[in-house]
Amino acid sequence: MLQQILGTIEQKQRFLLTSHARPDGDAVGSLLALYQVLLQRGRQAAPVLSDPVPLLYKGLPFADCIRQISAIEDDYDAAIILECDSFQRTRVSGMERLFVINIDHHSSGKQFAQLNWIDPSACAVGEMVYRLALASGAKITPQIATCLYTAVLTDTGSFSYAGTNDRTFELAQQLVRFGADPVQIAQSIYFSSPTSKMRLLGYALNNLHREGELAWMYVTQHDVECSGGIEEDLEGLVNYALGIAGVEVAAFFRELPNQRFRVSLRSKGAVDVSRIAEIFGGGGHKCASGFSIDGPLSVAANRVLAHVRIHHSGNGRGERIQADL
Repeated sequence: MLQQILGTIEQKQRFLLTSHARPDGDAVGSLLALYQVLLQRGRQAAPVLSDPVPLLYKGLPFADCIRQISAIEDDYDAAIILECDSFQRTRVSGMERLFVINIDHHSSGKQFAQLNWIDPSACAVGEMVYRLALASGAKITPQIATCLYTAVLTDTGSFSYAGTNDRTFELAQQLVRFGADPVQIAQSIYFSSPTSKMRLLGYALNNLHREGELAWMYVTQHDVECSGGIEEDLEGLVNYALGIAGVEVAAFFRELPNQRFRVSLRSKGAVDVSRIAEIFGGGGHKCASGFSIDGPLSVAANRVLAHVRIHHSGNGRGERIQADL
């Protein structure tokens, strides 16, 4: 499949590049790396997203080249979509009429394009873009290496998620040798949180529940408004619940308008949370997945947690933290 993708890149000239809505580090880093590779190959490329680039990733090389759009306005020969299981996941309309290349590493990936390269063994879609770059003969510049290292670092949970192995560290080593600065990248991601995110974390921890090896928490619209937070401030808060000793699965509920909730699931490996997410129309990784669900909160939480309990094979006991839903 990689050779077919490379052949298409050689045959076509103008490419639209995009990834999923609410982009994370893998989406932004991979998109920017692929953009630079295509420019090296003499191609015209337009990186676009339906949502703004999160503040954490605005310092990445060429991040200011990403345009925020909701529909395609120009003519392109092809589109390359990263990390999506459908056109709808991008929230960019109009790509259906193009020749589309789908590059994804999620186990829930779907073959919705003309060319579909899906590799769940890859630690990040950044790993697949790196392979594509090498196979194309592109030079891995420090700028490309920085973008790809960011993708790998964030999508492996700082090399902590299940599936991280010797190949993951070999990839990281190669990217550092090509010029990625691991200290600077880690500090820009993990030591640059705005005050609003810390306030939101306080609200979330105040709404923490514990049931044996399962933990969950939530924030309401009111919490977000009171903290002065924005959407990207919610990124990663679920990991604080997963970080509790003895917890194997964590869920985070974020209230949306119209009685909807966005749910993030995390696992230390004992439970494949992507299978739970798929039940509710979402998807992702074995250890990190998400979806949206109708409320109210008590109903949404009971539905989700019931499936978590079914999929959880452990019988761990732990402190039960009481909170009113």
